[in-house]
Amino acid sequence: MGLEDASSTVDEAFTRKDNRGLSFENTFGGATSFLRRRYTKDLAGVDIAVTGVPFDQAVTNRTGTRLGPRAIREASALQTADAPYGWGYDPMEVMNIVDYGDLAFDYAMVPEFPGLLTRHIKGILDAGAASVVLGGDHYISYPILKAYADKYGPMALLHFDAHTDTWQDDNYERIDHGTMFYKAIKQGLIDPARSVQVGIRTTVPDTMGMNIIDAREVHEGGTSAAVEKIKDILGGAPVYLSFDIDALDPAYAPGTGTPVWGGLTSAQASIMLRDLAGIDLKGGDIVEVSPPFDTTGATAIAGAHVATAIICLLGWNARGGAA
Repeated sequence: MGLEDASSTVDEAFTRKDNRGLSFENTFGGATSFLRRRYTKDLAGVDIAVTGVPFDQAVTNRTGTRLGPRAIREASALQTADAPYGWGYDPMEVMNIVDYGDLAFDYAMVPEFPGLLTRHIKGILDAGAASVVLGGDHYISYPILKAYADKYGPMALLHFDAHTDTWQDDNYERIDHGTMFYKAIKQGLIDPARSVQVGIRTTVPDTMGMNIIDAREVHEGGTSAAVEKIKDILGGAPVYLSFDIDALDPAYAPGTGTPVWGGLTSAQASIMLRDLAGIDLKGGDIVEVSPPFDTTGATAIAGAHVATAIICLLGWNARGGAA
């Protein structure tokens, strides 16, 4: 296949005959699944299920992250005809990757949401696939971690963000995107000694024992030193990666609910994600993309690249490691 196929190929989200390989259709047309993967609810033989969680009940400032999954899928159409740059392999060829669609939930029955999401992810894991989740506000990582910890035990959390999200909150009925990792640690879903938070630049009274590489450390010490430190902290533990798009400076990702200056550049994030290859990653999410606050689409583009990098990390060990 090649670019000439765009003249006759369209809607591969529905029409493609298998789940492997690149996609060649006009980027500006067709059904916008993530990376033009086939939409399906059949997870037999699937390695990675990309799924959207359009939920934004728990936002500090600007709403709109419920539109994140749709925007990330649309932005990903720019990446479908070439293997991801710098990885040395094509994850779409190595792995069976599908778009599992979005989580269905009643927006007026908010208390039901966490359990629905945990069961949604558990269904993916029980089928033998890993999940890559397009959010949605950051609270969604908490119900997701419940499913992952149930399968793998306490996870090492690799968390890119401006905020630690460990503010004290002992009311487990509250749905709050700033306290979910506090609760996750309290409930034994996360091993804080094996966890690291990258890009932090807000004050928090208690880090809950998690390791922090703040934005200044990345800027001054460089990405290579940060990656070496991250890998040393994670060790060989099973890892869940959560990337809040506001880990990036607002200059690179203005479309988020809680922008904070002094953040990572998109270049720093892309280099670190690539150089983390080899960690025992089990799943991940990209959250807080809020399209209404970025008419350029740059935030969604960054989100799509982060999700693709998570896919590349998941496939790295499956393909036998370094090229």
